[in-house]
Amino acid sequence: MSTTSFRQRIRQSIEDETLQTALDNNSERRLKGRAVAMQSIPNLEERRQRAHAIRADVIDHLDKYLEQFIAKNEENSVIVHRVKDAAEAIKIFLQIIGENGKLVAKSKSMVSEEIELNHALEKAGIEVVETDLGEYIVQLRHEKPSHIITPAAHLTKEQVAELFHEKLGIPYTVDIPTLTATARKVLREVFLTADVGLSGVNFGVAETGGLCIVTNEGNARMVTTLPPVHIALMGMERLVPNLDDLALMLSLLPRSATGQKLTVYTQLLHKPFPDQQRHLILLDNGRSRLRNSPLKEALYCIRCGACLNACPVFRELSGHAYIGSDLSIAPYPGPIGSVVSPGLLGKNYVQLAQASSLCGACKEVCPVDIDLPKLLTRVRAGQSPTTDYRPQTAGAGLSLSTKLFLKVFARAASNPMLFALSQKFASLGTFLLAPRSRWVRLPALTGWGYSKDFPRFAEKTFRERYQSEPEDEKLEDRRHLKAVRPQFANVQSNTVPLSNIQFTAEFTALGGHFLSTHNPTLAVIELLKSRGVDRIHLEPGTLDEDLLHAAGIEFTSKPDPQILVGVTKAICGLADTGSILVVDGKGNPLKASLLPEVHIAILRSTDIYPSLPDAMPLVKDSGAAVFITGPSRTADIEMTLTIGVHGPKEIHVFVTS
Repeated sequence: MSTTSFRQRIRQSIEDETLQTALDNNSERRLKGRAVAMQSIPNLEERRQRAHAIRADVIDHLDKYLEQFIAKNEENSVIVHRVKDAAEAIKIFLQIIGENGKLVAKSKSMVSEEIELNHALEKAGIEVVETDLGEYIVQLRHEKPSHIITPAAHLTKEQVAELFHEKLGIPYTVDIPTLTATARKVLREVFLTADVGLSGVNFGVAETGGLCIVTNEGNARMVTTLPPVHIALMGMERLVPNLDDLALMLSLLPRSATGQKLTVYTQLLHKPFPDQQRHLILLDNGRSRLRNSPLKEALYCIRCGACLNACPVFRELSGHAYIGSDLSIAPYPGPIGSVVSPGLLGKNYVQLAQASSLCGACKEVCPVDIDLPKLLTRVRAGQSPTTDYRPQTAGAGLSLSTKLFLKVFARAASNPMLFALSQKFASLGTFLLAPRSRWVRLPALTGWGYSKDFPRFAEKTFRERYQSEPEDEKLEDRRHLKAVRPQFANVQSNTVPLSNIQFTAEFTALGGHFLSTHNPTLAVIELLKSRGVDRIHLEPGTLDEDLLHAAGIEFTSKPDPQILVGVTKAICGLADTGSILVVDGKGNPLKASLLPEVHIAILRSTDIYPSLPDAMPLVKDSGAAVFITGPSRTADIEMTLTIGVHGPKEIHVFVTS
């Protein structure tokens, strides 16, 4: 297989100065944000190993967990479709949507990219509108996402400004809040008029049948809540056994993906909303085949994108450089994509595994400790499954000269005598090439020779030096290692005491407004009067309605897009993340916390819990619930944080005893 086109695309990416500027903005901030967020986790390595074990257990016993998950969803009145491939999935989509309308509001789903869903629906005359800001931008440009978390990471604000000027008719501006507000206005109409909402699923909970969806902008809440039909598309491997395991995954996913302790909106959907129909499409599309291959560990992935941000190759190329032999852009780029894309979609993408230095940065940042360098070498060795179930030729994607070199090296490295002899010849050869320097300049034709110098081989090998070292020094080295190992084994992280004070600090750090009050109704009235607001969406039983009437405040429990303020109960608060929990019930509290520009939540001081695992029992029996962590936000344009996307721009918590 020729890799010429792949190499050409790589060169184009490296030579594109605008692209390089955009990539630098994205990757550096992502890495710094992740590093800071991970420091707040006690026992990080222990959590990574637990997460790895959970994912391994799920994949090893996938049939059992799928059976339990499907049964629970059917109990919850969700219509479940198990599909074997992309064609079958698209057929189901067309049947559901064809019966219910022509406008689909879609939130982010990499699985939909995998099966090329948008193209198939548009071909059938169905309008599909991406509602994640980054996805919306690349859709307007008729492009594929360049990153699994930040789809428009390859673009600058100037490019987005030009796009919105051309496509949406606004005056040219590079002011990112203005660009975001424009998208909010346009997409709000889509949310309110869509016939069908389409979403991905981050995790399915086998124990409860829950669908967990994590977002920052609020668009996933819109598409799962407002349209009369909701379709959830899910890779069948994205399961966790129970809510405790989900809490563990949620302590790792947002920190790795966006540098947050918890995403702004963490939804748990069990039952459809009143007058809503919900479908769940569980996709195989090669996952069963991958599960029975040497690349099985790739299915442990929770799609955080950390390996992309850490990879020195991806950081220079962007996702659009990862192309197959047919020139199609791989749905999954970067280190994990170089394993998953050929693993699921066949030998068209095996060449992607060559775009790696095998430095191990991807494994170091993976929240579930996937050994990606090992998997990449297996793809290179021809061990990825293909669509015809036959093993590929070892070294697929390598040039003839590289294959020949590796064969010679393998022969020498597997024979101690040959290896020692080759070291001597290498030392002599590099000395003759550079007798007065410690570095050897390689010829340009080697590729590396354009910019790399090679260190001269040592005159004396490590084994020769070690054998000549006195025995007492070796013994001292071993004693030192024995002494320090117990020190590392006994290291434990100190847990930070959790309290109402911590909740206040975390919540306000997110941009939330906090007030402790003995009378929340009077506090709400005062805030409303200061804003000139006289009509609110109110969850029944939250405030003193007689006082509201006396103050001239009109209230309703019916959703109204024109209402500026929604008031709900907060079932609990989380001290370590500054989150609040809102559960569906009488008066549409989930819509009251989503549609207005301002959300006010009333929280009892006794209902502040230390962390997410403590609050999970509260959502187990709910029809739907959401943990809200600050106002809606995005950083999809040049990694610049912008508050107020599709959900509320402000969130106030009034704590009362």
